[in-house]
Amino acid sequence: MSSHSLTYSTPEAAVELVQSGNRVFMHGSAATPVTLINALLKRAGSITGVELTAISTFGKIDWNHPEVLNSFYLNSLFVSENIRGWANSNSGGYVPVFLSEIPLLFDRGILPIDVALIQVSPPDMHGYCTLGTSADVAISAVRNAKKIIALVNPRMPRVLGDGFVHFSRFDAAVWEEAELPEVDYSSRADETTNKIGQQIASLIEDGATLQLGIGAIPDAVLSHLTNHKNIGIHTEMFSDGIIPLVENGVITNSLKKVEPGKIATTFILGTRKVYDFANNNPFINCMDVSFVNDARIILKNPKVCAINSAIEIDITGQVCADSIGTYQYSGIGGQMDFMRGAALSAGGKPIIALPSTTSKGLSRIVPQLKPGAGVVTTRGHIHYVATEYGVVNLYGKNMEQRTKLLASIAHPNHKDMLERAYHERFGRMP
Repeated sequence: MSSHSLTYSTPEAAVELVQSGNRVFMHGSAATPVTLINALLKRAGSITGVELTAISTFGKIDWNHPEVLNSFYLNSLFVSENIRGWANSNSGGYVPVFLSEIPLLFDRGILPIDVALIQVSPPDMHGYCTLGTSADVAISAVRNAKKIIALVNPRMPRVLGDGFVHFSRFDAAVWEEAELPEVDYSSRADETTNKIGQQIASLIEDGATLQLGIGAIPDAVLSHLTNHKNIGIHTEMFSDGIIPLVENGVITNSLKKVEPGKIATTFILGTRKVYDFANNNPFINCMDVSFVNDARIILKNPKVCAINSAIEIDITGQVCADSIGTYQYSGIGGQMDFMRGAALSAGGKPIIALPSTTSKGLSRIVPQLKPGAGVVTTRGHIHYVATEYGVVNLYGKNMEQRTKLLASIAHPNHKDMLERAYHERFGRMP
């Protein structure tokens, strides 16, 4: 099938396929089809009762209007910055779910998808597009959607793996050449993240398999692995930080048991450099999140080091990573998928990494989580915790021991507060 024979429509005409009462899936991360989403939102008033569902989305989504909030409901599977206010409003909600299990919601008809809005790379000579930077949950959404509307973008890399979709599957297609959203995690690095990166790098052995969460800390960890050997990548996502390690022969994927010789991932998010790196690169397999994030798959790899972040952690080891009190800040995502998979891996190390304080100087290590805070990683699942002041291992430690260990890596300004909390809880001074 030649792309010359394909018919493209305008965004406005394409989204006419959406009807009142439909549930609409929105492709996420760097593949967010912003043009289609905004064209759909402009139909507010002419259609009603439309439910939108997505994981993380990027770009300027023009949702904050009374008519949009009256016509559309956001039922979010993860909460990102651009729709955070919407998800926390009366016209929004959040579904707590492991990222690995979101495809089951679509496959089992728990969240039936009427229309999928996706962004893809242009069709190849055989008519196949790819889901580009984000295969993740989009593979199952596309498989289950009654109708598919595709934004075809020549700036979207052709990413190999499971995310192939034939153009004939599309009920409507829109051509748009536009830059993808970019996130430069290296620009967010500072002395604190660099120190945390050093602490975590000291835990990683040669031949380890890495999972890297979102943010500046994972890239900081990678910057300290230049002398390591035979590192493998089996991760929910990756960014620019892996490129130098691939080029220098540190990341070989040679010792992995799952997808040996390849980076296994579900989505890619970073700058244009990493999108170009992923384009037609046989070293990368972008796969269904139900496979990559399955703890039963993860544990097959050797020495899995899962590096994830937190908003706060209490003195017993409960990790809040998705909310600030009752305010939904992000989501469960893949943290528990990989924390558990790493714990069950031979020589694995599940790691929670966080600065010791917030940007306002408040301690992230606290006597108790805020009322209403969501526990993403339970105290039964916690192992390593790293701040800029050190790394501790809570596994096998009782409550009293955990409190002492966490206080030892807290910011000096808050050690007195944590000692008082220790005294109040255990009836003696540490």
